[in-house]
Amino acid sequence: MDPVVVLLGTLDTKGTEYRWLRERLIAAGCRVVLVDAGVPGDPDAGADVPAERVAAAAGADPAALREAADRGAAMSAMGRGAAAVLAEQHRRGELDAVLALGGSGGAAITAAALRALPVGVPKLLVSTMVSGDVADYVGGSDVTLMYSVTDVSGINRISRQVLGNAAGAAVGMAGAHAARRTEPQPAADRPLVAASMFGVTTPAVTAARERLEELGYDVLVFHATGTGGRALESLAAGGDLAGVLDLTTTELADELLGGVLSAGPDRLRAAGRAGLPQVVSLGALDMCNFGPRSTVPEHYAQRNLVEHNAQVTLMRTEEPDMAQLGRTLGERLAAAAGPTAVFVPERGVSALDVHGGPFRDAAADAACTAALADALVGTGVEQHRIDAHINDPAFARAAAERLHELITTASTGPVAGAGAAQHR
Repeated sequence: MDPVVVLLGTLDTKGTEYRWLRERLIAAGCRVVLVDAGVPGDPDAGADVPAERVAAAAGADPAALREAADRGAAMSAMGRGAAAVLAEQHRRGELDAVLALGGSGGAAITAAALRALPVGVPKLLVSTMVSGDVADYVGGSDVTLMYSVTDVSGINRISRQVLGNAAGAAVGMAGAHAARRTEPQPAADRPLVAASMFGVTTPAVTAARERLEELGYDVLVFHATGTGGRALESLAAGGDLAGVLDLTTTELADELLGGVLSAGPDRLRAAGRAGLPQVVSLGALDMCNFGPRSTVPEHYAQRNLVEHNAQVTLMRTEEPDMAQLGRTLGERLAAAAGPTAVFVPERGVSALDVHGGPFRDAAADAACTAALADALVGTGVEQHRIDAHINDPAFARAAAERLHELITTASTGPVAGAGAAQHR
């Protein structure tokens, strides 16, 4: 069967562009489903799924949305309705790619729907809004972004090239997705474990991943860049994971100190809420991330700073910061509903926090460990204090093996060995 491309957008303002795209996609051999997510929509646009059906899919009254004084709320409703429509198309096997375009309003509506689709389903957003901070458009999903260069307003010399490229990309991705749907699926998937990694904890996570793979797991590694942490949290909440190996919790430092890689206030919560077995460590809590040196806030100018490269400046977290990070880590782990262990590397938490390294500060690390232990008093969270650096392969393998034990015993009630255990 021909691959199916869903065109999703606000046809009351972008009808010309969508009709142009539809012609090109059909000429390329695709079936096209045109979905109108506009407020108020365009009844003459020839949409396969008109705006009224999109609104109804969100449980909203289309007439009320058209007359609503709060346009933002109306747009949010259409985003939810569009997500429901796409989910139904996907469930029926009638969606191989989604292509959306728009300015600020159209991008807000369509991006919400794109993010709701599973990872692996091709989704492309063309917009004037995606040349800056795009975190709100992407979230933890695999949305592909293309900057439109000019405003999405008519077909001209520039938009013809940009939108033509977008159509070509959608055709290629849809064809690949359609082909995957016909491929034989493995009889049984290996259980999934999510892990968090940063450049300065790569040796630890690599060794742990290799050990978990030997034990029969597929390991999904997330780069702890804020977006990566949010993606990990989203996956942990989604019910697909057997466990979480959260060795790199550095995003908590950015949340605390205003760095550029914060994953937000919900970091390190989803696995606990879902009752997933988890092993957590202090990876890269010794640093907060900023952009080029000139972007570091003035009140941090006298801190211990390391220019990682021209675009990234690292700031060493000091003793009070580390104490607060230990408390935060402990409080979030204490709330976990599932078996949880924290592994503390006593010889450093990153590649820079080593003997003679620029971020070695044993007193700061000790403040974190002490505050963490205090926050976990009276809880069932295990504490493993290991006389090793986080990047020591033995440390990483021990953490991986303990996660395997927690996973294999999680269904039998309280985990053997649970409690404030101190292992050295």
